[in-house]
Amino acid sequence: MVFNTEQIDNQKSTIAIMILAAGASTRMGTPKQLLLYQGRSFLQYITEMAIASVCQPVVVVLGANAEQIHPQIKHLLVRVVNNSDWACGMGSSVKSGIELLNNLPEKIEAVVITLCDQPFVSHQIINQLVDAYYSTKKPIIACEYAGTLGVPALFSQRFFSELAALKETSGAKRVINNNLNEVFSIPFSLGDIDIDTPKDYEQLLSITRAASGV
Repeated sequence: MVFNTEQIDNQKSTIAIMILAAGASTRMGTPKQLLLYQGRSFLQYITEMAIASVCQPVVVVLGANAEQIHPQIKHLLVRVVNNSDWACGMGSSVKSGIELLNNLPEKIEAVVITLCDQPFVSHQIINQLVDAYYSTKKPIIACEYAGTLGVPALFSQRFFSELAALKETSGAKRVINNNLNEVFSIPFSLGDIDIDTPKDYEQLLSITRAASGV
C-alpha cells in the first residue's frame, strides 16, 4: 500500500533509489530511524543524501512505527511505501519498493538500494554507483567493504523480478551473491559501519564529535 505519493518532477536520470527503513530497531530499543545525526534524524539524513544524488525517484520503505517516523520526511519530495509485512524481514521491504517502481508511469532503468542506518553513505557514493553502471555496462554495481560486497548497490531492471522474489528473510545482498559474474564493485571502506545498538550509536557520536573538534 502506498503511504503517500508526492508529485516528483522527471529528471535526467531514470535510476531510482530505494531506502529501506522498515525495521523495528529491536537491538536499539528505540526507532533508530529517529536517532539524531548531523542535526537531523538518520532517516532524514539519508533521504537528503538520496535527493542530492542523480537518482530519481526517491522511494522510502517504512514499516514498524511508520506513523511516528513518516513526519521526518513528509516535507521532502519522495515516494513513501508502507510495508505492512515488515515483520517478515527485509525481503518483504525490497518487494514493496520494487512493486512501486514497476507501477510507475516512467520507465525505471535501474535502482540503487540502500539502508537508513549506514551513516557514511553520501550522495557522492550513490553517484559513483551510477557512474560505474554507465561506464562498465555491468548490471549490478555493489559497494565493497570488510571483505564483502553489499549495499548501497545498484541493480538494473533485469534483476527487479529476482529482487521482488527474495525470501522475506533475505536482503539484496543475496542477489549480488547469486550473480557475482555480473557485478562490478566500488570501494567504500566505511560501508561496514551500521548502527544497530546503543553502543554503535555512542561510538558514532564520538567519531563525529572528534572529527568536528567538539
